[in-house]
Amino acid sequence: MENMNSILFQTINWDLVPKTEHVGETGVAHWQTFQLPGLRIRIVEYSSGYLADHWCKKGHIVHCLEGDFVSELQTGEKLTLTKGMTYVVSDDLSSHRSSTQKGVKLLIIDGDLLKLK
Repeated sequence: MENMNSILFQTINWDLVPKTEHVGETGVAHWQTFQLPGLRIRIVEYSSGYLADHWCKKGHIVHCLEGDFVSELQTGEKLTLTKGMTYVVSDDLSSHRSSTQKGVKLLIIDGDLLKLK
C-alpha cells in the first residue's frame, strides 16, 4: 500500500493542473490541486478583496509566492504574510481564515503530516 512515506520522484507541471473556483465571503479563490495519498499540494490564488467564508481548523504549510495576505486567528490575532513568508499549523490547533486586499498567490501543503498524534 502506498503512503506518504513512499512517494516516488515526480514533477508537477502546474500549467497542466486545472483550476477550480471557490467563492469566499467576498472575492474568489482559484485552486490548482495535486493530490497524493495523505498529501495535498495546491497553488491557490485569492482575488483582490478576498475573505474566506469559514474558519478553518485544518493544518497547513502556507508559503506566500506573490502579494500579501492576512491570516486571522479566531482569537482575534491578525498576522500579515508577504512574499517569501510561510506559516505552519497542525490540525485542530488554531482556527484561522485568510483575507487579502490586493490579491495573493500561495503554495499550500496539507495532509497526514499535520495531524495531531
